[in-house]
Amino acid sequence: MSETPLPREVFRMLLEGITEGRFAELARLYAEDAVVETVFEPVGPRRFEGRAALHERFAQVAAVSPFRLTAKNVVVRETGDPEVIVAEWDYEVHNRDTGRTVEAANIQVLRVRDGLILHTRDFHDHLALIVAGGHVPRLVAALNAP
Repeated sequence: MSETPLPREVFRMLLEGITEGRFAELARLYAEDAVVETVFEPVGPRRFEGRAALHERFAQVAAVSPFRLTAKNVVVRETGDPEVIVAEWDYEVHNRDTGRTVEAANIQVLRVRDGLILHTRDFHDHLALIVAGGHVPRLVAALNAP
């Protein structure tokens, strides 16, 4: 019988899956009733509920993302709660279509129970991702829409 992975190990699997572009595998890291909050998302949903919704979200990202992400400066901090960790890292974000590369800071607070992600609060530098994608005019239009 294999041991249940610790929260920091689950985070490592998540980060590796993202940076290696294995988006189809990511939802399996989440509990059936998981909740993901993308706190600073400027447009679009800021909350995803359930493994099925996350699977769909990861499939959407995989289908349209021109980015290659490289994780750097990864720090995982333990908390007083054995289920909760705080991860900090930077992505080097390379847009394969434009050749543009930017750095994006990230913080994620994860609650992992029984080896599955139960809840995350994600604080990503969405503006850096928007700039890397060349979508600043679309963002401005969306923010100014009635």
